[in-house]
Amino acid sequence: MTDKVKELVSKCLQARDMAYCPYSRFPVGAAILSADGAIITGCNVENASYGLTVCAERTAIQRAVVEGHRQFTAIAVTCDIKDRFVGPCGACRQVLMEFGSDWVVYLTKPDGSYKETSLSELLPLAFSPEHLGKN
Repeated sequence: MTDKVKELVSKCLQARDMAYCPYSRFPVGAAILSADGAIITGCNVENASYGLTVCAERTAIQRAVVEGHRQFTAIAVTCDIKDRFVGPCGACRQVLMEFGSDWVVYLTKPDGSYKETSLSELLPLAFSPEHLGKN
């Protein structure tokens, strides 16, 4: 594991600990690696009006955009499930795709072990901004 991957995984675990999830009690953390080497984190933030809940991955993307980042290379995602790797929900996969398909995705267990995959593998035949320019 490279130092940057180790840091990304560590930061997603720390972000999970900050999750606001009083309804589901399902904390999720995410850490995004920008093309220039910055790491931006996010956690899920629930709401009593369930539809207004925001996932960790989207929180991280929104923070990154506010901080001026638009190009990304990787994301690490974690939750409290210990016996299998869990990926981002479909909506989050689509939001990540907005910023390109060449993401490395680290599906991370609570103990820090991870499975490396890609956004293209998690969201095959994806709709992307490129489709809007073609008639």
